[in-house]
Amino acid sequence: MGFPTVRPRRIRSSQRIRNLVAETDLGPERLIAPLFVQEDAREPVQIEAMPGVYRWPVDAVADEAKRILDEGIDKFLIFGIPARKDEEASEAYNPHGVVQTAVRKLRKELGDRATIMTDVCMCQYTTHGHCGIVTQSGGAWRVDNDRTLPYMGKIAVSHVEAGADVVAPSSMMDGVVGQLRRSLDEAGFTDALIMGYSVKYASSFYGPFREAAESAPAFGDRRTYQMDPRNAMEALKEAELDVEEGADILMVKPALPYLDVIRLVKEAFPQYPLIAYSVSGEYSMMRAAGERGWLDEDRALLEAMYSIRRAGADAVITYYASRAAKLLREFDGRVF
Repeated sequence: MGFPTVRPRRIRSSQRIRNLVAETDLGPERLIAPLFVQEDAREPVQIEAMPGVYRWPVDAVADEAKRILDEGIDKFLIFGIPARKDEEASEAYNPHGVVQTAVRKLRKELGDRATIMTDVCMCQYTTHGHCGIVTQSGGAWRVDNDRTLPYMGKIAVSHVEAGADVVAPSSMMDGVVGQLRRSLDEAGFTDALIMGYSVKYASSFYGPFREAAESAPAFGDRRTYQMDPRNAMEALKEAELDVEEGADILMVKPALPYLDVIRLVKEAFPQYPLIAYSVSGEYSMMRAAGERGWLDEDRALLEAMYSIRRAGADAVITYYASRAAKLLREFDGRVF
């Protein structure tokens, strides 16, 4: 059977019908808001490469989280920018460090109304900007995978002690999820969740984030530990290893350039929640185009969020979280 009996336009004839048959849902419960906290800031610091995104003083981050919570978003991913850095990222696991202090304030102010997630890494805390302990031999440098792991465990434990619900190791060190699970269990935190940065590519789309977090490498790059953008099947191996090591939630990062990978991972591991991280470069491109009038930014950001959900992501980490939630509420499905 075909035309004129079959007329697909009939199910597009009105907004009510389009909403009725929409295959993909999107609401505030599917969004996670990243927050940058700067230890020595006295007022919000505008991030030049990410218009509308700020580094928040420790004393102000709870108020910003409350504002976002009022938009219906109750999940936050916390990144810290310390006042002091050293070779071993000692501020990353300092119980009175920037993330630990911010998490305690958030937990006190928000109680159980919010899920607090924390980024577990060393790049913001090291003088060299790499995600682990750097060693040198014969003039060559390398990030020492196995020496880095115990530090990652210490960071995670300090975050959960402060009140974090979910820890997310972003270093892409081999074995890091297993290290966190052992460290957390040994400390008595058997209920703490691990969100693996399971599939994290060495992407050019991280540029604005590195300005935001002051985490650009002082030398070299991260291609020896982050994934090659040319590879997709490798993502399944990385995700499988995280599952075997005890990850509760999987992640693909970035999102829009890797929709095919999101689909692959979701189909391979349908029983595991999958988060897609729509990264800083994705945000900044749409913001720049929107500011210049080159596209309808509101429609574009919702279209992007729906495409990520359609690919298979259960939730999206996005710097547009608050704006997207507001648009979803105001448009009530009418945008499409």
